[in-house]
Amino acid sequence: QVQLVESGGGLVQPGGSLRLSCAASGSIFSMSAMGWYRQVPGKGREYVAGISSGGSTLYANSVKGRFTTSRDNAKNTVYLQMNSLKPEDTALYYCAMSSSGREYWGQGTQVTVSS
Repeated sequence: QVQLVESGGGLVQPGGSLRLSCAASGSIFSMSAMGWYRQVPGKGREYVAGISSGGSTLYANSVKGRFTTSRDNAKNTVYLQMNSLKPEDTALYYCAMSSSGREYWGQGTQVTVSS
């Protein structure tokens, strides 16, 4: 059974930074691709960033150059470092794991960018 728990969200001023963490249970983390998504009320879930089991990364154009994702397989944790935050980054952020054709999702952590 895989469980994902996000943390690190909060209220930050425009231009500020936050680091989200996603801790995974189970033994398949190191073999799994991980992704970050976000959602605002009334809109669909948006892809933000992803990292493969080998460490290759991919970013949405809207966050490229500002966000960085990384992973620590020893800690079963993936991170999303968010810099130069903008009000439009306000959303509920989720992490997801893809493994053997299955997807697992966390409960999300709220990020609010406001002055």
